[in-house]
Amino acid sequence: MFKKLDKLVVKAFLGPFMATFFITLLVLVIQFFWLYIDDFVGKGLGAGVILEFITYQSAVLVPLALPLAVLLSSLMTFGSLGESFELVAIKSAGISLLRFMRPLFLISILVAFVAFLFSNYVIPVANLKSRTLLADIVYAKPAFDLKESSGYDGQRSNTPNTLRTPPQLLVL
Repeated sequence: MFKKLDKLVVKAFLGPFMATFFITLLVLVIQFFWLYIDDFVGKGLGAGVILEFITYQSAVLVPLALPLAVLLSSLMTFGSLGESFELVAIKSAGISLLRFMRPLFLISILVAFVAFLFSNYVIPVANLKSRTLLADIVYAKPAFDLKESSGYDGQRSNTPNTLRTPPQLLVL
């Protein structure tokens, strides 16, 4: 049975939850692109390929973003309720803290169940497609065009590098 108190807590929780979830997901996607930026630059990729890759990678990063979103949004919810003295009013009305937190426990259990199903059914497919697309981007498309007779024949040179000087020691 949801009462008015439960609706208050749920409404105060859902807004920060959605905001923190998408912000943490954005931060994780940006961190991923920071690691692989050199593989994407200069490939002549279209916007559709990049958006497809972002979609797959976002699905893979959801299990990392969900716990952070739940933690931050619950802290923000109880912080804002405490700041406006609603927690004091609820405690003075004789309602226990566990009763007040029950809706968030139920939402957390629901989020855990949805995350479990998402991890079993969506993430393996998204991870496979993401890694396949990343391999296609990295290996199939050259990073830059080498012109014919530019001095590179595809093989390593066996001649020693004569321009290299031995390291110098600094004496202080």
